[in-house]
Amino acid sequence: MKKTIRDIDVSGKKVLVRCDFNVPQDENGNITDTRRIVGAVPTIKYLIEHNAKTILCSHLGRPKGEVNPKYSLKPVQEELSKELGKDVKLANDIIGESAKTLTSNMKDGEVVLLENVRFDKREEENDREFSKELASLAEIYVNDAFGTAHRAHSSTAGVSEFLPSVSGFLIEKELKFLGDSLNNPERPFVAILGGKKVSDKITVINNLLEKVDTLIIGGGMAYTFLKAQGMNIGKSVCEEDKLDLAKELLKKAESKNVKLLLPVDVVVGSEFSETAESKVVKASEIPDDWMGMDIGPETVEEFKKVLENAKTVMWNGPMGVFEFEKFACGTNEVAKILASANATTVIGGGDSAAAVEKVGLADKMTHISTGGGASLEFLEGKVLPGIDCLEDK
Repeated sequence: MKKTIRDIDVSGKKVLVRCDFNVPQDENGNITDTRRIVGAVPTIKYLIEHNAKTILCSHLGRPKGEVNPKYSLKPVQEELSKELGKDVKLANDIIGESAKTLTSNMKDGEVVLLENVRFDKREEENDREFSKELASLAEIYVNDAFGTAHRAHSSTAGVSEFLPSVSGFLIEKELKFLGDSLNNPERPFVAILGGKKVSDKITVINNLLEKVDTLIIGGGMAYTFLKAQGMNIGKSVCEEDKLDLAKELLKKAESKNVKLLLPVDVVVGSEFSETAESKVVKASEIPDDWMGMDIGPETVEEFKKVLENAKTVMWNGPMGVFEFEKFACGTNEVAKILASANATTVIGGGDSAAAVEKVGLADKMTHISTGGGASLEFLEGKVLPGIDCLEDK
């Protein structure tokens, strides 16, 4: 277990907090989804209430190491001031004159936000000097940005060399739900994997086969497995160079006594488009000129039987081309099944999180991860630098 801000005395101290304020914006710079800002509030409020001097930092977008007004944290500062009900001051640099002036004269309970850390190219290089200067602004470091915890950058890992380092409440929550589900699940434990490519999820599948009772595979990656079993998949997406691997994974599941479920029927489309002609066919009977676009109704029923008895479910990746309304049914149905399941349901960020949001069932899930890439690497069993650098309890 990692130490959190509860395990350290923050009163009267300057605390540097790495947040994930990488929020989506429209062309006029208006924030279109404030969830990441709202998610950071409990940690910041705790620090304010415990008389800390809170210095926040984050990246936004990909300014490639150059100052670019388009990626300024100004809109974040305005939104955050509203959320906290108090004025958050924005420095117009990261470790320059403005940052030093604003942070040197802070009173207990005040909050300062540094400008976008990626305006300095040394951030992504995890440059030691830059890390040291950033750390010199504070006395304690808190990482609460799970979405970037898989990156070893100055503000996500480098500064920990120079300061006592603990986690905020968001990272604590991620480690609790992702960690407990993976390492100490209530059984039956079922994982659902979707998305387009097997290659993106090889390590995840390998790791999960050591832990789950049932592995459900849907989405584009399912067709590589179906073809590996000798089925005709028409024009469906397939990684030809991964067929042998798919065979090996099927064998491994068998030897580990893990039930591996693949679609038994699929919704095929005449082409890859929103308006394609569509029909439901058996997974073993996909016509030559058609492509699999979603799991079929019979598959949904098969998956449902397993999911209704599960006690822990992890879901990463959609069941079909869910961005096309016509082919979103399988993904939506899985979301509905999980929403009413009597289980701990953990959604692994990215597209699965977007799908659950889209059908309005986010509040029915036990936990939705805030990090797509980070949660995937966590499922792979990899060490995340932004978490590894924090002190153990």
